[in-house]
Amino acid sequence: MLKGIAHFERTHEYWSAFHDDQARAETDLDWLKSKKWHGVISRHTTPELVKACAELKIPLVDLNDVELFPRVPKIRPDNVGIGHLGAEHFTEKGYQNLAFSGFSNVSWSRERQDGFVEAATLGGRHCTVHEVDYPGDLTPSWYEEQIDQLAAWLRLLPKPIGIMACNDMRAQEVMAAAHAAGILVPEEVAVLGANNDAIRCELAYPALSSVAPNAFQSGYRAAALLCDLLAGRKPKSLDQRVDPLGVIARRSTDVLAVEDRIVAKALSFIREHACHGITVDLVLREAHTSRSQLERKFRHHIGRSPQAEIRRTQLEKIRRLLLETDLPLKRVAELTGFEHMEYMCVFFKRMTGESPGIYRSTMQGKAAAPAPEIDFES
Repeated sequence: MLKGIAHFERTHEYWSAFHDDQARAETDLDWLKSKKWHGVISRHTTPELVKACAELKIPLVDLNDVELFPRVPKIRPDNVGIGHLGAEHFTEKGYQNLAFSGFSNVSWSRERQDGFVEAATLGGRHCTVHEVDYPGDLTPSWYEEQIDQLAAWLRLLPKPIGIMACNDMRAQEVMAAAHAAGILVPEEVAVLGANNDAIRCELAYPALSSVAPNAFQSGYRAAALLCDLLAGRKPKSLDQRVDPLGVIARRSTDVLAVEDRIVAKALSFIREHACHGITVDLVLREAHTSRSQLERKFRHHIGRSPQAEIRRTQLEKIRRLLLETDLPLKRVAELTGFEHMEYMCVFFKRMTGESPGIYRSTMQGKAAAPAPEIDFES
């Protein structure tokens, strides 16, 4: 969000902006009132802050994903759209059984649940919902209680199943419950979070897939809205929604819903080792099958060859590293199984139509449509 605000400032207005990273405006209203602010953009808006800005007669733009404050314009994610993307992600992977785990007492979770259930129903999928009240204060005892409840719920669900959680924290709890219940992730239960908190997602085991909201665009639009308010222009809507970027796929959903054990074992091996320079021969040894049988099963169950699946897995890892890190291309090549950076760049451009550098500059800090389907057989 801060990057989006800064980008608007660089390209439209020259502001002297103070980043209140210690949240003094939330706790010390006297400090807020002692300064000559012209406007405020707030990520954690409180009734006290709303009242103070009204008294100071300065515009306030709210970025907090909660209910509207009267007469305060808000920029927040399209939560129904986030839920839609989650269900569509699992549907594309062939899951017939879907589930959602969320919080019943917060609006953003209910909106994401509504979107997920709607998209699942439209896709002809059965959908189960598990929800609890969010306590606000997360204690160790509450966490342990949730793991026990979620584990009991997971044991009753049909397998394989795709489960979306309302956010990444809840998704981690679902995965912890699956581990406690002896349920394999993602082979039996694929788990998808939301918000794409990259550090939280990477620290999870396996790494957590997540729906990415467009935080950059939220910040940019908040700055544009504040600019309008400072100029005396009224917003067309007090509640503006920002479309999500898409699903950032990691290992927690990197599997197709197939019941064939040979294909499932081969896919699991490819997922673990595709970026370590493996060949189809190594996959054959791991799956204990012949090349002709594996080729036939892969084309029947997932519509492409084992070699194409290795390339697809490598490409997704390259995309993720370009989007989420500032690593040099040479290091990206090393981490994705390419001995030479130049060959990785040729491979990436052949698969996507653009160079890694152009892809990174386009995707980082800008709104982007979900990646198009790619023909891995060509």
